[in-house]
Amino acid sequence: MTDEKVKDEALQILGLFHVLPRLVVFDLDYTLWPFYWYRECRSKREMPSLYREAKGILYALEEKGVSVAIASRSPTPDIAKTFLEKLGINSMFVAHEIFSSWTHKTEHFERIHRRTGVPFQSMLFFDDEDRNIEVSKMGVPSVLVGNGVTIGAFREGLADFCQKLGHKKK
Repeated sequence: MTDEKVKDEALQILGLFHVLPRLVVFDLDYTLWPFYWYRECRSKREMPSLYREAKGILYALEEKGVSVAIASRSPTPDIAKTFLEKLGINSMFVAHEIFSSWTHKTEHFERIHRRTGVPFQSMLFFDDEDRNIEVSKMGVPSVLVGNGVTIGAFREGLADFCQKLGHKKK
């Protein structure tokens, strides 16, 4: 599916819900892109790629006015930002919390909250590691993705977000 078709489908899904998150937060490795860049990529010169549906979902969120951010536990944020720039999506993110941490990303979310002012319950989070979904204890609706963010995971996340707020689909 092309980025444009994914974007159109994501926009249709977004239109099904009365309430949308104010901020959607993504992990990078095995969530937006199919590799651990700090382990598998050795140089900023390498050309990264995103999961097939990731860019279309990001474009749909941008078109609907929903902000996006990154929460990634990584020892080399400069390479991640270079990859985001090469992919043409770096400027889409209102917060880039990319740093090494032994926590369950709680510090990442604290920083995102301070930077954006968005309450935790108004955020939605996608990650591939079960231990990082622990931020749901902070009130952040979270989705564990198996093989990157997909239209199906996106729909699931929005439904979960609305359910936790006590809202239903349109």
